[in-house]
Amino acid sequence: MLPLCGGFPRCHGNGPGLCWCRCRRGSREAAAAAAVPVPTLAASMSSPPGPDAAPAPAHLAGREKRRPQPATDNDLRTSQCIQLKSVDLNCVVKLLEDSNSNNEEEGQLETLRKVVKRYETGLPLKDLAQIFKILNLCAEKIQDQEAFIEPTCEILKLCGLPFLKKKLSDEVNYTPITLELIAQLGYLMRVPSSQVRIQICKCIISFYYTEPPNKKLAGFHSTSENYKIQMAELGGLAETLVLSLALVENQLPEKLWVLKALQHLSTSGVNCKLMMKAQAASRICSHLNDADPSGQLLFRSSEILWNLLENMSKEEIVNQLSNLECIYALKEVFVNLLMHGFRHYDRQLRNDLLVIATLIAENPGAPMIESGFTKQLILLATFNEVKSHNPLVRGLKLTYNYEDFELKKLLFNMVAVLAKDLCAVQLLNEGKVVLALFHYVKPNEKPGVHDWSAAQYEELQLHAIATLASVAPLLVDDYMTCQGNTRLLMFLEWCVGQDPFFSQGNCFHGAGGRGNKLAQMRYSLRVLRSVVSLCDEAVNLDLCDQGAINQLLDILKHIANKSKEKEDAIVLEIQTDILLILSTLCENDLHRKELFGCEGVDILIPFMKMDPNKLYSGLGHNRLLFSTLDSLWCCVMGCYITEDYFLRKEGIFLLLDLLALKQKNICNLILGILIEFCDNSKTASHINTWRGKKDQTAASLLIHLWKQEELELGVEHDQHGRIVDAKKPLIGSFQEQQGVIPMCANCPSIAIMEVSENMRAKIYSVLCKLGFENLPGLSAKDFVTLAVIRRYLDFKVGEVWSEICAELKEETFRPVTPDVEALKVISEASENVGKMVVTLQTEMLESQQHQEFQEEKKVYSKIQAIHKQREMVNKSWEDFLTRTSNYEALKKAKRLQEKSIEASRSKSRPQNATLHSTEIKGLNTTIASGCLVTVESTPSELTGGPLADTDLALRKLSVRGGALKKIKGVKVLDPLKKESVSVK
Repeated sequence: MLPLCGGFPRCHGNGPGLCWCRCRRGSREAAAAAAVPVPTLAASMSSPPGPDAAPAPAHLAGREKRRPQPATDNDLRTSQCIQLKSVDLNCVVKLLEDSNSNNEEEGQLETLRKVVKRYETGLPLKDLAQIFKILNLCAEKIQDQEAFIEPTCEILKLCGLPFLKKKLSDEVNYTPITLELIAQLGYLMRVPSSQVRIQICKCIISFYYTEPPNKKLAGFHSTSENYKIQMAELGGLAETLVLSLALVENQLPEKLWVLKALQHLSTSGVNCKLMMKAQAASRICSHLNDADPSGQLLFRSSEILWNLLENMSKEEIVNQLSNLECIYALKEVFVNLLMHGFRHYDRQLRNDLLVIATLIAENPGAPMIESGFTKQLILLATFNEVKSHNPLVRGLKLTYNYEDFELKKLLFNMVAVLAKDLCAVQLLNEGKVVLALFHYVKPNEKPGVHDWSAAQYEELQLHAIATLASVAPLLVDDYMTCQGNTRLLMFLEWCVGQDPFFSQGNCFHGAGGRGNKLAQMRYSLRVLRSVVSLCDEAVNLDLCDQGAINQLLDILKHIANKSKEKEDAIVLEIQTDILLILSTLCENDLHRKELFGCEGVDILIPFMKMDPNKLYSGLGHNRLLFSTLDSLWCCVMGCYITEDYFLRKEGIFLLLDLLALKQKNICNLILGILIEFCDNSKTASHINTWRGKKDQTAASLLIHLWKQEELELGVEHDQHGRIVDAKKPLIGSFQEQQGVIPMCANCPSIAIMEVSENMRAKIYSVLCKLGFENLPGLSAKDFVTLAVIRRYLDFKVGEVWSEICAELKEETFRPVTPDVEALKVISEASENVGKMVVTLQTEMLESQQHQEFQEEKKVYSKIQAIHKQREMVNKSWEDFLTRTSNYEALKKAKRLQEKSIEASRSKSRPQNATLHSTEIKGLNTTIASGCLVTVESTPSELTGGPLADTDLALRKLSVRGGALKKIKGVKVLDPLKKESVSVK
């Protein structure tokens, strides 16, 4: 008789082999069983047990324990490697599928025990499909046959062991099967058995903490450590496990094990994404307040929520938690931990839940107010500073340990978050939040032993002031009731005082404030800035009446002196905030501008001399420059005293230096300031006097900015800068692409909006103030552009009329004939202006070209004269050399010279005139004579001659360079004595 397994000899031999069948069956039954095809895995898993199945008992009663079998020789061998013998799992599957009678139950259980015994070292990847078929068949039988719970759990334990592979490629080859089978673990949670469900969770947890078995199969190796984790991610096990929470909602032990498994799975971003698809955050948070004496449910649920927040989008998770059910559960658990949690662990968990509640409160759609959670949180944030008779805080007292310190900071942070919701403003008012926060706007003079430490108080103080900056603008009445301006100004006075203060500067808000009071000053000024920016006249008037302007200027000078030693982001922010506060206070108020006065101008000047390279430092120099320009506009302009003082300090030159940087973000602001300043008659001369790099003038700079602006707008010009289209001289490419969009009568059109979007209108305004005539330092191309600028307003008016005509063409009606003719005349006039400008530009270019031609001609004439002169000099030098080296040439030249001299003399001689010879006898040179000459006196018989006077006769006059000069030491011949005498 052959056994069911196919007649393997080992089934009845003496060896240690196991029989996988009931050997009492005949060979006919064995042959019939072999002929029946084995069902596929999909078929075996197509009908898992339903979720409404009755749960199995925790353990089976009345079952007899199996006696341990005696150990064989093979079990006692010293080697830890055992040989996996060939088995036919298909027979086991067939056995479980065919047998339905209770009489065969014991045989099936025995066979399953042998399967478990055979694979006690791990499941090979190649057998996983059949093992999971067996597992699914056992799960189907549990509902009717509770005896199958134990073998099912044993097989699940085997699934927790590392899978085995023979080759390295097995992990890749068996991946599709493995991930599908691991996914089935989640579906097996529908089995109505607490033991099975718990064992499934243990199996999943073992993916992360796997201890290899002591025995190893020969020829097999364990898969990689992360293999099962990767398969679980790809198979979607986490999503199925989240859905199974509904099955174990009322079974606390099973629920705790499921949460423990989810806690491990949620460490992966892939699993977190799958869990969010199953609404894991909402499902878990809504059951936070379920009864659990051990406290594991709350701990594990909070850990899962934190893992989801770390690995997923915060917005998506908050959206799932933003419902009344979750918020009620969170509120109940938080209050319970606050009132009854005395352990260190309870306080930490309480703070973690408050962080989650803060994230929910950031969602405007979260029903925090409707649930009453907002009111409770505001009460808890202020109960120490504001007395309350609410039962919730009547017996509540915070200690001064680290967890309660963190709770206080988290409650302040919650108030700042709630302030963003306008619906919560009334609750903030009722909770007297402003009064509670002002409790910290004072120095900590006497830190007690039973109070916050100096470092803790400083951190709470800075956090409270930072929160006040968000709350105070919403509760202005409460701010004024608490005398907020007075408190802040007194606190700022303390900040600049010289009393010793040892700031720790360890917290987030205390950055840059170690050993000083800069952090306190920084956040106090933030509060002032946020309140002043409301432009509430009552608040600003109260602030100015208390001398805030002078005090802020003193602080600014104090900080400026300190910043010379060290300049950081904190100092720059303080300076920026003070300037913004002063701008808001002084705007549109002449008296306050006078209070700002010359002292304020002296403070602004150094800021305007800032090194341009610092604008890109990232510390905040750019914001400081903006606030400086804003203060200049609001605090100086409009007051003639400060304007004149600014001009005397060469402030216009500094503005033009900044404009020459051509930074687009500040050019618009500077041009606006220049337009306003040009109302002062002294400004134009300052602007025209300014010179930039390469002797650039202000007019040239403005025209260059115009060209740069039109280049960015895509306005068409030819290579010489002339207008290309006389109908559209100002329209850029982007505006032309947009076309004409019909608008309502009260809406500005594109042509109007374009005026405020670029600098052309402001450049035109500045040049109008300066005048378009006699502008220094302009080239011909600058004048070509200036012709367009001069007609900017005319072109803009024509552009608006063109838009009107285009809109009328798109309408279903037409204007009356006179209007049509008027529109036509206006369009032609606008086009004629463009043509006239083009003609003027052409004339300018031609005139410039003619002028350049004349200048070029002069240059060439000068070059030609220089060359001719050089030729004459060379020829003269050659003649000189010839006369020097050739005596005949010298004599010839001498004769020519004498002949030329004789020819130059006058032919007519006056009567009675005495002629004197100018020649020196025996001199063979052709150059001018030396200083030794002989002068013959007038004959004595001719009295009254010009040389009759002895003194005059003894004088030697020489003409040099057109002037008469005496020549001393010249010897002349006395005609009377016939001898030479010396003339002095």
